[in-house]
Amino acid sequence: MKKAALHNLGCKVNAYETEAMQEMLEKAGYEIVPFQEGADVYIINTCTVTNIADRKSRQMLHRARKMNPDAIVVAAGCYVQAQEGKQETDPCIDIVIGNNHKKDLVRILEEYEQKKGQGKDGEDALRDIEDISRTREYEDLHLGKPGDHTRAYIKVQDGCNQFCTYCIIPYARGRVRSRSMDDVVREVEDLAENGYKEVVLTGIHLSSYGIDFDGERHLLPLIRAVHAVDGIERIRLGSLEPNIITEEFAREISRMPKMCPHFHLSLQSGCDATLKRMNRRYTSAEYYEKCCILRKYFENPALTTDVIVGFPGETQEEFEESLAFVDRVNFYETHIFKYSRREGTKAAVMPDQIDEKVKAQRSARMIALGEQKQRAYEQSFIGKEVEVLIEEDALIDGKMMQTGHTKEYMKIALEKKENLKNCVIKVQIDSDLQIIH
Repeated sequence: MKKAALHNLGCKVNAYETEAMQEMLEKAGYEIVPFQEGADVYIINTCTVTNIADRKSRQMLHRARKMNPDAIVVAAGCYVQAQEGKQETDPCIDIVIGNNHKKDLVRILEEYEQKKGQGKDGEDALRDIEDISRTREYEDLHLGKPGDHTRAYIKVQDGCNQFCTYCIIPYARGRVRSRSMDDVVREVEDLAENGYKEVVLTGIHLSSYGIDFDGERHLLPLIRAVHAVDGIERIRLGSLEPNIITEEFAREISRMPKMCPHFHLSLQSGCDATLKRMNRRYTSAEYYEKCCILRKYFENPALTTDVIVGFPGETQEEFEESLAFVDRVNFYETHIFKYSRREGTKAAVMPDQIDEKVKAQRSARMIALGEQKQRAYEQSFIGKEVEVLIEEDALIDGKMMQTGHTKEYMKIALEKKENLKNCVIKVQIDSDLQIIH
């Protein structure tokens, strides 16, 4: 029996696809082993969202080759997709699989084995990659049994039509392609039968779900359909664009008891001039209005976001404006990214690129503010009763604890008594519980 090891880099969509590839390999008779020495096949699902992600992708590919020089090394996903058209392939790679062809992994491995069996020298990597910008087909992946977790991430959409000036992802993932609602519901039903209590709907640009069907967004109908599945107790959403938050959207999902009051709204900057250069298609005032709508229909929802500092042309005044806006919104969590120059994007050739030291200083200030806001939000729950989905055991300060998340996605630890894994329990946040990060 051949042994295969997989390693995932990047987002939850990538994680879903990696689990799907693992399941395909298992069905084809492969033994799945840890990503260490001894595997016959190494599959790295790569990421290209930043320069650091590119570097990590290359490092993992070279690490796989070193662990077994005779193994088949497969580079899949965004990093290699973004490299499409470049003549040379890293010599440590045997097989290149672009986005929308991960479903063909087993067939591609068989083709490569046949190529080797026919005595071909194998100097050129076997490439199964296409112009992702031209495809309109959603890649059919399905999970029957995700890993040993209580929460399942479900990919419902791929691609992005936004073309923010800093972002390489539309070039690596292509245009919006949505999964059929019936197929999503079938997978959720399978998960419920396997005992899963929580599902997270995710995609590259989740807010665009369904626009490729008829030009209209269909995320709200999809949430309704998933909410109707018996056995599922929680529904959580991946990253959303602010423009999808309307009075109707917020009102309707607030009426669904399974809906988690946890919303990740991409911001990127609180400065209107910077938002315009980013091609973000909303103003800070419009963004703030969306936050107010969510707070109107949900009691103390957890609002989280992403912010980029050091975008080309960002003056000190513009940064201060962005910082003040983040302060005003009172996010639960703020994920800070220093602008990463991506070849092929409009921002990469913009004038007034920011010095790395300045980026680091601005990042530190934004992180400090985010940590302050996070503590304040968590403290607002002291003395209140919350529901926690228990997920795993963890050794914390010498004690064996059970940990899980509230609907707001606060991670809670409580002392281990009976095994409560995959149970939803009500607890009061006080001195006996810990909120951990």
